[in-house]
This record gives sequence, C-alpha cells and structure tokens, in this order.
Amino acid sequence: MSDNSSATPESSPELSPAPASSAQNSAAMIRTLTLIATISGLLVVMAVELTRPLIAENQRIAVEQAIFQVLPAAVSWREYRLSEEKLVLAEETTTGISIYAGFDGKGELSGIASEAAAQGYADTIRLLYGYNPECECITGIKILKSAETPGLGDKIFKDLNFIANFKALVAKLNGQQDGLENAIVTVKHGKKTDPWQIDAISGATVSSRAIGKALNDSTQYLLPRLVNQLSNIQSVEGDAQ
Repeated sequence: MSDNSSATPESSPELSPAPASSAQNSAAMIRTLTLIATISGLLVVMAVELTRPLIAENQRIAVEQAIFQVLPAAVSWREYRLSEEKLVLAEETTTGISIYAGFDGKGELSGIASEAAAQGYADTIRLLYGYNPECECITGIKILKSAETPGLGDKIFKDLNFIANFKALVAKLNGQQDGLENAIVTVKHGKKTDPWQIDAISGATVSSRAIGKALNDSTQYLLPRLVNQLSNIQSVEGDAQ
C-alpha cells in the first residue's frame, strides 16, 4: 500500500537579530578608536610645533658652520635670495635661491656661498660651496647630505687630497659673462692638468663626478646672474649675522 501522506517541507532557519549589546560594543569600539586617533594626531602636531624652533636653530647652526668652512676669511654672514634675477635680502616671505654673503672683520665682502646638488651613486649629493669673486674661484665645499657607499663614496668629504681640489678651483666667467670660460669637470685620478679640473678619487669616480657636475651646473647658472649685483653687498657694517 502506497503512503499518500504528503511530506512536511523543511522550514528555513530564521536569522536572529544581533543582540543589542553587540551593536553597542561595536559603537563603543569605534568611538574609542576615533578618540585614540584624534589624540595621536594632536600629539604629533604638538610634537612638530614644539620641535620646529629647535630644528630650525640646528639647521641655522649647521649652515653657519658650513659657511665659515667654505669661506675661510668670513667672520660674519648674511642671507640673500636670488629672486626673479634680482639679489635681495632674505626674509621669511622671500622666495628664490639662497645666497650667503660672507664678510671679513672690516665688514667687506669676502665671498659668497650657495648650495648645489647632483645625483651620486646611491642618492642625491647636496653640498654648500664658497666662491671668491676676486680670484674667481671656489674656496671650499661642505657636504650637507650624502648616502654614498661607506669606505668609497664617502671619501668625498674625508679624502684630504680630494678636498684640496676646492681650495682654489677656478670658476671664471667668459668674456660675455654668460657662462664659465672653462666648465668645471672631474677627470680620472692623476689626470688633472688645469685649475678648473677636479682630480677624482680612485674607486669613487661616480661620487667625484657628481661633485663636479653639481658645482658646474650651479656656477654656470648663478655667476652670470650675480656678477653685476655683487656691488650691492660689497660693504656692510656690524649688522651682518
């Protein structure tokens, strides 16, 4: 005998609503995380603001030390900016390339200094160099930033023979005063024959060439724009920094 009774369909399980306590816990967690993030952000901002004057002062001291190193005759200095082809005293709102004028004990201009940069082996090399308009020569360099290979590339600020390249490196303008008479170039170690050449460090040619490129690029651009404006800063009394 067949069973004519109909099968009872299986009922679908009903989803139970989440307990109210679970939703409350989630909201509380979000509020807590938001509060933590807000407090952390405020602490970061406060730390930046509190350390900003200290960082600025440390940077000023570092620049000052570099200026006196690359301008040996200077006892004081003042910052100018080359802004829209004009050399003006630097103020907080002044934009342009920083030019540091160094003055001797009589308040007379002993030279100018500026930053230069070029790609090295590992990263960009940044430096400050000094320039004496009387001898039309570079009087020193100070590496400000370098990530070159220890023991090789870092010789650019340790090797005394290499540093000697910059005691009187010729950077003379041509007759038209629109560029250097002879480009500053780095040559292979032991191959230097002219006073505008840089004798490279053996084993650190890339880093040595970066220094030469940085100095050449900067002087080729700056000196033609500064040569007729240096008289604006030829004399200063004791108000230099």
